[in-house]
This record gives sequence, structure tokens and C-alpha cells, in this order.
Amino acid sequence: MRMGRSLLGLIERLRRSFAWIEASELKRRLEHGEAVTVVDVRGRDEFVGPLGHIGTARNIPVAELESRLGELAGLEREPIVLVCRTDKRSAMAARTLHAAGFTQVNVLRRGMEQWNETGLPVENKADEPTAAATGAKAMVV
Repeated sequence: MRMGRSLLGLIERLRRSFAWIEASELKRRLEHGEAVTVVDVRGRDEFVGPLGHIGTARNIPVAELESRLGELAGLEREPIVLVCRTDKRSAMAARTLHAAGFTQVNVLRRGMEQWNETGLPVENKADEPTAAATGAKAMVV
């Protein structure tokens, strides 16, 4: 019985570390000018890749999140929405933020895949056009 209670307690703590948010709800909050910080936890290559990113998003890859928490200083009690391709890395990042004292952490359900499927606006600022986009042929070295 005791082990069952501790497992249930762990599950409950993990559930409380973040809440889910749908793409349509995030879009509504952004359009209404609500104070919400969007943090995209994908790598830089994905952030500027084919799925693009939400225009106001900050890019802090999940692997760097703990060492870059200072960039989110002052937002511990403010709404934060974490985004990745699906929602797996965002859920991991949410636990990191929760452990660091952030209280209003949300994870975009199904991430940028849902955002794109819903037809919501994205920015895709690739630093250099790809060979395919410019019609250039790949060089084999």
C-alpha cells in the first residue's frame, strides 16, 4: 500500500508541473496581447527549419535550458508556453522549469505539428537558403 501511495504522489507531482494548451488557445492569447512568453525548446536547426516557429518565440534548446534559466529570470510567476515539434521535449523542459520554481508552465499539445496543421502563422528565418531552394547542386567532397 505504501509503495502505491508514493507512486501516485509522483504521478500527481509530475501532472502539476505543467498544463497543456491547445494551439487555438495560444493563438487567442497572443492575439489579445496577453503576457505570455513562448519558449521553443527545439534545436536552432529545427527552429528555422521546415516547421518554422511562432513569431514571438525565444529559442532555448532543451539541452541548454538549465544553464540558460537566467534568461527567464523574473518570469517565474508569469505564463510560459513551451513548444517543440510534438510535445515530448517540451514536457521534459516543463519539469525543469517547475523544479526551478516556475509556476505557470504550459506545454503546447502536439507542438509545432499541431500549430502548422491548424494553419497558424509561422516564421522561418533560415540564415542561408538551402541548395534545393536556390537550385544549386550539392557538391560531393
